[in-house]
Formats: sequence, C-alpha cells, structure tokens
Amino acid sequence: MRGARSAKWVAIAAVVALSATACGGGGDSGEGGNSGAVDPKGIFSVDVGEPQNPLQPANAKESNGSKVIRAIFSQLVDFDDKGKVVYENAESIKTTDNKVWTVTLKDGWKFHNGEAVTAKSYVDAWNWAANIKNNQTNSYWFADIKGFEDVHPESGDPKAESMSGLKVVDDKTFTIELTSPIPYFEYKLGYDVWSPLPSGFFKDPEGYGEKPVGNGPYEFVSWEHKKQIEVKTFADYKGADKPKNGGVIFKNYTTVEAGYQDLLSNNLDVIRQIGPKDLPKRKTDLGERAVDQDYNAVQSIVPAFYTAQWKDIDPKVLQGLSMAIDRETITKTVLNDTREAATSFVAKGVAGFQPGVAGDVLTYNPTKAKQLVEEGGGVPGNKISIQFNADGGHKEWVEAVCNSIRKAVGVECVGDSKPDFQTDLDARDAKEVKSLYRGGWVQDYPLNVNFMRDLYGSKADGNTSGFADKEIDALFKKGDNAADLDGAIKAYQEAEKAMFEKMPAIPLWYYKANYGYSTNVKNVKFDNNGDPVLQDIQVIKK
Repeated sequence: MRGARSAKWVAIAAVVALSATACGGGGDSGEGGNSGAVDPKGIFSVDVGEPQNPLQPANAKESNGSKVIRAIFSQLVDFDDKGKVVYENAESIKTTDNKVWTVTLKDGWKFHNGEAVTAKSYVDAWNWAANIKNNQTNSYWFADIKGFEDVHPESGDPKAESMSGLKVVDDKTFTIELTSPIPYFEYKLGYDVWSPLPSGFFKDPEGYGEKPVGNGPYEFVSWEHKKQIEVKTFADYKGADKPKNGGVIFKNYTTVEAGYQDLLSNNLDVIRQIGPKDLPKRKTDLGERAVDQDYNAVQSIVPAFYTAQWKDIDPKVLQGLSMAIDRETITKTVLNDTREAATSFVAKGVAGFQPGVAGDVLTYNPTKAKQLVEEGGGVPGNKISIQFNADGGHKEWVEAVCNSIRKAVGVECVGDSKPDFQTDLDARDAKEVKSLYRGGWVQDYPLNVNFMRDLYGSKADGNTSGFADKEIDALFKKGDNAADLDGAIKAYQEAEKAMFEKMPAIPLWYYKANYGYSTNVKNVKFDNNGDPVLQDIQVIKK
C-alpha cells in the first residue's frame, strides 16, 4: 500500500476518520459497474487545487502540493493498512538507543533523470531543507536532528551548512543522530518532507520546484498554473506499488461543485470530495460510483492567538464556544450525515486515540456554554469570524456553526471567505487571520503525536495560530523522551487531557472521503489519508 502518509492542512470539506481502514475501504471493489478491457497506458484525471508553493518536498504544508509530491517522490518508509511501518526506499532502519538511527537503502532506485538515489541524496536534501536561508515551510521537521540549530538559528545567519547529526557512511548507508532519543522517529520518516533530491536540484531549486525530479512512481510532465499538473508513469520505478495506468492529470477547480459537474459529464475521472450541495443526490447520480470511506483527519476551528482578541484569552471562553456548537445536528443535516462529531483532538484511526478524553467540552450544552463564556470574561468585541477557503465546500457548515454559536451564547459570528486554499493558507502564514480559521488536519504518520506536537507545539511548522504553552510543550517532551513507542503514545495521551484545559483549537468532527468516479475508470480506492490510490486506478479502453 502507498499513500498512508499525509497532506498536512487539508483543503476540502472532507469527512470522518473512523478507523485506519485498508486502501480497499470496507471491501468496496471500486468497480462501480465499470467493466471492459483496461488500457495500461491510459491517463486519468483527479481534482486537486493549485499548490501553495513550488513543488519542493519540504515546502508543502497543505494537501494540494503534497498530493502531487507524493506521486513524484517516494519515502524511506510507508505504512500498511493497520498503521505499521513498511520499508519503501529503505532496506532497514535500525537503532539500539532511539537516538542514533542507521538507514540502509535498497539497491537500484533511481531518480527520474537516471541518477542513482544514494545516502547523499537524502542527507543533502535534508540539510538544504533545514537551512533557514532556503525558507522551507516544513523545515522544523528536522529540529530533532543534532546540529539543527546551527543551520536554523532562532535569529541571524546559519553557523553551518549541514547538521552534525547526519553522516554518510557509504552510497547505501547513512546515520541520523538526534539531540535526544525519540522512540517513534522511524514513523516520522514516512512524511513527504524526508524525500531525497537529485544533485541538480541544489544548483536550481526554483527551477526544480517548477519541474520536480523525484524517485516515485510518476514523473513530472507539465504544470499549467491554476489549471492542471500532469505526471506520467516512471518506467524504471523500483517500488512494489507500480502504476497500473499511464499517468495522472491533477485538475484545478474553483469550486467542488464545478468539479462534480465535470465528473457527471466524464470530463473528470475522480473527485476526492463531493460538496455539501451535491451530497444528497450523489447516490442517485453515480450509483455504486459514489463511495463513502473513513480516513484519518480532524476538522476544527482555530483561534489566531496572535490577535488582540485571543491573546491571553481565558480558555473557559473557548470551552464555552465549543459547547455552543451543535455538532450532532450539523453533521446530520448540513453535512448529510457524512461526518461524526469529534470527541478528541486526535483522529480515531491512529494509535493513541482515546474516546471520552474531552469530557463534556465537545458536547452541545447552551446553558453551560453561556456560563463558561461569561466566567472567562466574554468574547472580546462579542463577535468572531471564521476564515475558510471558498473552493473547498465549507460555506454551508461555517454558516451553521455560526448560527449555533449565535443562538447559544449571543456572540455574533460570520464567515470570512477566501477565494481559494492558497489564499487562505497565505493569510495564515502571514498572520493576517482576523479571528479564527478553519483547520483540517490529516495524518502525516499514524500516531496521536502527529495531531498534537506537530500541530500545537510552540515551534511546530503546522502551528500557524501562534498558540504557545510551556506546560503543553513540556508534556510533549515527556512523550518524546519515553523509553519506547508505547510509552510515547501513553505520555501523549496524558498531554491531550491538558490540551482540553488549554484549548489550542476547537475540534469539530472527523473526516470521511465522500468521493466519486467516472465511467472511464475502475479499481478506484482511497487510502487512510482520504487520497485516491493513484497507482491502482485502471483506465478502461475506449
């Protein structure tokens, strides 16, 4: 299985994560009545919005860019349908102390330009991505490596060009020394940021960001900005998950509704999420080609803690706003019963999920909601706004959440619409969010850690809200210093309890992929991240 890695901030209003299901999604064959001979060189299309940044592996903190990067690059490890590590480009990853890790690569892997993938390909890529001069959005992912502070200081210029914790042993072997032991470090290596890079990249990073050269199942063909990105099957790909098709066209749509109309007319082959307006009729329109499947992600609304409104806010106010949201009614009505109200900060399908950890903070209770808001000193200005991207099918539920809050606690609430996901993310990164923003987080690796440290740690790249709490950071550190994986998971479970006292965000519901596909394709399946398993999709001969 490929694709059990994540997309960081997710663009669309996709839904519930009930369990770490296999790619097959509850046994659905993906045939949907489609039959006929298969064209192994056939090309199909899938909807994906415009990436926020150039296609550099450490520069994708959102789902649109990450989906394309995962097609072009392969990682050291992947995960099976139960969330366990499976070696991909790595032959082995070994450690005796959780601090020094030795990576051995498989033979024969090449980049799309024919260059061999070596230990140096990884070490050079990681050093470049971590260097503060290169301004990569996911550079903090390398912070656990010894010497990170030398290439990425808090201020000023780097003291070194490389991290002292990375050593090339030979063409197939390199070592990673961390500043302190982390028992789950191997899991982190399944995320896109750890991709290798060919030698030519470092001479022209900008050019390679527009025309990436990877080591994955598909090689880059073209990118028409705001329109589409095309990739084709890489004939010399060494992974086990070789494509059963000739390539993919990632099509950009301004709304999910526009994509759905193209799907109905067979001008789009796979839509990753059917919007709220079309959810009620999808089964009538598509029959068996309309599929609902669980995956590992959580939707939330997140305060911009750097604003005057939320800076030094009493968490009781946020607890009250949370209890003012009638999740059960909204998921059943507006979202057509396609999502499940959240009971945790963590997706249900990952290791460490604990039901009931929120107590009553995520339960609708207008009386207590009003009491908590008042006890916390009220919402400054008595008005909030929720920023969202208009191209993702969010307008309806944002309005419903606002109506629920307004009715329960008397706080004025409005939506703050941005035209597309790229604009939405740019506003977050520039700290221009006026009040709150829509957050949708998909697993980078299937542990509770990823929904906590990588999102709410004070220095985490995923933390665009400005939330910072020394107690929470200390609890995360306790998990990182645990003796083994089980100990780390349990320590983070304890940290999650404290998070509901601090309220870095307001979880809403778990995601579900409500996808559909055309009569041109078959064997369509989605993975634990709510992404189509591109390599398995087959194109029917005309």
